[in-house]
Amino acid sequence: MQTHISSTPFGRRPMTLGLLASQVATKEMLAEATAHKWQVFQTIREAREAIGATDRALAILNALLTFHPDTTLAADGTLVVWPSNELLKARANGMSPATLRRHLANLVTCGLIIRRDSPNGKRFARKGQGGLIEQAYGFDLSPIVARAEEFRELADAIRAEKHAFKVAKERLSLCRRDIVKLIETGVEEEVPGDWEAFRARYRLLIDDLPRTVARQTLDSVTAELEVLRDEVGKALELFVKSKNMNANESHSDRHIHNSKPEPIYESEQGLGEKKEESGNAADSDNVRSLPKRELPLGIVLDACPEIRLLGDRGEIRTWRDLQAAARLARPSLGISSSAWEDAQVVLGVENAAITVSAIYERADEIGNAGGYLRSLTERARAGQFSPWPMVMALLRKKMKGGSSADAGANVRSFEAGSAEKGDHRETHFEASDALRRSIAKKRWDR
Repeated sequence: MQTHISSTPFGRRPMTLGLLASQVATKEMLAEATAHKWQVFQTIREAREAIGATDRALAILNALLTFHPDTTLAADGTLVVWPSNELLKARANGMSPATLRRHLANLVTCGLIIRRDSPNGKRFARKGQGGLIEQAYGFDLSPIVARAEEFRELADAIRAEKHAFKVAKERLSLCRRDIVKLIETGVEEEVPGDWEAFRARYRLLIDDLPRTVARQTLDSVTAELEVLRDEVGKALELFVKSKNMNANESHSDRHIHNSKPEPIYESEQGLGEKKEESGNAADSDNVRSLPKRELPLGIVLDACPEIRLLGDRGEIRTWRDLQAAARLARPSLGISSSAWEDAQVVLGVENAAITVSAIYERADEIGNAGGYLRSLTERARAGQFSPWPMVMALLRKKMKGGSSADAGANVRSFEAGSAEKGDHRETHFEASDALRRSIAKKRWDR
C-alpha cells in the first residue's frame, strides 16, 4: 500500500518518519499560519536532541533561513529557498561538499526542511509575468511554520526536564551533606548509636552512583538517602530529648523563674499549727545520717496515696507524673507559686514534689500549708530538713493503722506480704513491692 502525501517528486531519496511528519503538517497547515523564523530556530536549537538534529545541521538550517528575505514566514507565501552549494557552503562556515550533503540529509530526516527537486536536480525558481515566482525548486521551509508549536512544546518540556534534573541534583547534594554532618556529630559527641552501620548504608548508595545518571535514578537514590537522613536525625534527636529530660528532672535545676509571682497568702506569714515528726531540733542529726540514695517512687506513693487521685486517670507512674500532680495540689492547699518555686530551687524538683505530696496527705492536720512549706524550705536551706523522715513517719502511721495494739500484727503482715485476717481488717496497711524491697535492704544494711 502506497501513501501519496504530495505531488512533489522526491526522486530516489528514501522517505523517513521525520519527512513524513513534515509532509503531513505542511499539508494540514492553515493558510493564515505564520512564524517568526528566528524564534522557531531558537526552540529547535533547545530541542535539538529530541528532534535528532546535529550541530552542523543546525548551522546549515541557520544559513538556509538567511536566504529567505522575510523574518516572519507565512504559509501563503513562498517558503522555498534555492541557494547554490557554493553560497550555502560560504554561509555555513565553509563546510566541505560531503559534509554539507550529509547534514542536509539530516535536516530532511528530522523533518525540518523538505526537498523540492527539479526534474534535472537543479535548484532554481521560475518566474512568471510581473516577476512573480510561479515555481521554485530547492529547500522548502514550510515545516518551520507548520511545526512551530510542536517545536515550542518540545523546547518547554526539555527546559522543564533540565530544571527538574538540576533540582534533583541539589536535593541529592544537600542530603549527602546533611548525612555526613549528622554522622560526624554523632561520632564526635559519642552519642549512642550504630554509626558504622549508617556509614555503610550511605556508602552503598553513593559509591555505585555513576557520573552521568538519569533524573529518575537521582530521585530514587535521593529518596533512599532522605530515609537514612531521617533515621540518623532521629537518633540524635532522641539523645538530645533524653538529655534535656534528665536535666529537667535532676536536682541541679536552679533556674525556675516566674515573671509574675502570686502574692504571698496572708496565712503563709505564720508557721503551721502542727509540726512534722521530723520537725524538732533533734531531727537535724537524723537528716545528716540519712542514706544518700533517693526515695523510691513506690515508697512515696505508699506513704502518700491521696496524691494518686490527682494523677492522669488516677495513676502516677513516673516522677514527672508526681510533679504534675504536686502542681495541681499546690493551689488547693493554698500554697503560692512563689513558695512552690522556692521549694523546687532549694529542695530540688523531685523532693519538692514529695514534700507537697506529704503535705497533701496531711491536709486535714495542717492549718497553714503555705507557711509550713516555706518553713520546711528554710530548714532545708540550712541543711536541717529532708523528706525522708516525713515519708517514713507517714508509712509508720499507716502501718500502725492508728492503734498501737494492732501495730505488731500489721508489721508481721507487712513482712509476710499477705493480709491478716481478723477483727483489724479495716486498719491493715498493704505495702507495695518497692516498700518491701526498701525495708529488706535496710535490714540487710543493719
